[in-house]
Amino acid sequence: MTTPGPSFAAPASGPQAQPGEALHQLAAIVERLRSAQGCPWDRQQTPASLIPYMLEEAYEVIESIEAHDAPALKEELGDLLLHIVFQSCIAAEQQQFTLTDSIRAVVDKLIRRHPHVFSDVTVQDTAEIRQRWEAAKQREKGRASLLDGVPRTLPALTRARRMQEKAASVGFDWPDIAPVWAKVAEEIEELRVAQAQADPEAIVEEFGDVLFSLVNLGRFLHVSAEDALRQAIAKFEHRFRGIEQELARRGRRLEEASLEEMDAIWNSFRQRGEGSPHAR
Repeated sequence: MTTPGPSFAAPASGPQAQPGEALHQLAAIVERLRSAQGCPWDRQQTPASLIPYMLEEAYEVIESIEAHDAPALKEELGDLLLHIVFQSCIAAEQQQFTLTDSIRAVVDKLIRRHPHVFSDVTVQDTAEIRQRWEAAKQREKGRASLLDGVPRTLPALTRARRMQEKAASVGFDWPDIAPVWAKVAEEIEELRVAQAQADPEAIVEEFGDVLFSLVNLGRFLHVSAEDALRQAIAKFEHRFRGIEQELARRGRRLEEASLEEMDAIWNSFRQRGEGSPHAR
């Protein structure tokens, strides 16, 4: 085992610490890990092989934010930053770009796309800011469609929301929430018809339309469908685990319990608001 030299000692921390120093050290450590004298596993990694780990870290950041867990968020942001530095290190090895190039690119972009902050341009409201941002983005990227900038790899609910936001930014939107509610009801009725006709392809299509319309309703309600679904999943998980624990306390297994017994336990949790983020 190789012991890191003095240059790899922990950087200073606290209010006087400079992030540049710590970032420089992190980059140096990653370069060391990728070197011939480094770690075989780290040397084997490619941009593509790191994707699953990077996604996992991003979701762990989200989880710590939703849990309002500042210590965990500090750690998870560091883990995500490691992947940014790691990807930049690989790109530098292949003479594509460096970490500094990436940082300068985003600095330039932020200044360029905020002329109302960094120049004498005036804007009326945040809606105009969004419109200017999207227009600049499409112009800079040379995209044929406004929708080209929505990554296909996004989770489906998030991608639907971004598509709707893009269309709304140029005025392709419902005037208010009333017709959005009507659209949800319309799509649900079309799904009922498809189910009654036992048409598998139509059921899939109409189910997708229901989801898309619900995402749009969430947009008008200022609710993220992705976030709301995660909360619903967490609530279900908490209550189902509670059923398991209560049955175990009674000396029974899930397989032995009736649906009525499990429902009774579930409803007791529901009445107490257990699993809900708004429970008191």
